[in-house]
Amino acid sequence: MRILIVEDDDAIAKPLAEGLRREGFEVTRVATGEEALEASVPDLVLLDLRLPGVDGTEVCRRLRARSDVPIIVVTAKGEEVDRVVLLELGADDYIVKPFGFRELLARVRAVMRRARPGSDRSRIRVGELEIDVRGRLASLGNEPLSLTTKEFDLLALLASEPGAVVSRQRILREVWDTEWFGPTKTVDVHVASLRKKLRDPAWIETVRGIGLRLVPKP
Repeated sequence: MRILIVEDDDAIAKPLAEGLRREGFEVTRVATGEEALEASVPDLVLLDLRLPGVDGTEVCRRLRARSDVPIIVVTAKGEEVDRVVLLELGADDYIVKPFGFRELLARVRAVMRRARPGSDRSRIRVGELEIDVRGRLASLGNEPLSLTTKEFDLLALLASEPGAVVSRQRILREVWDTEWFGPTKTVDVHVASLRKKLRDPAWIETVRGIGLRLVPKP
């Protein structure tokens, strides 16, 4: 998933971009409204309100006029009127500075779920792999897969964003409900078991130093 950060403050933009990359996103950063309007359309835009040249309000208006790309506006405390105007112009959400990275990440994922309902649907299909999230059933080529609770949760998480890298920290947080920044042997054990049950280790690719991704099969 490609995210465009439109932010002129290096102290905010650089750590934000690094954090999002660690979560498996592809990130491009620009510092002006003009650069934002010239950039290729991403999957989501993080748009600072106060920009040199063309400001965030105008950027939001122009982006929405030509695209339905999800937009999260970043505002400073006390800019309530501007936030209302931007939502009316088509922004999908806003977050107020200073903000925590986890809060921003949650908003990004929530906006993407709303923009692409298929990422949160009860049934996920990736090639011959089919997952019934509500029924907690999975099959490959119409053959049921016998999965443990954690194996199912891990596979469903990876399949919800096929081809995207999911960080180990996110896997631990969403599958094991914990934050842990040390060795992640538990994840490796479950991945090894899943690869065997999927009958092809190439289904799940390890991206060294970042995380895992489900590789869609043709």
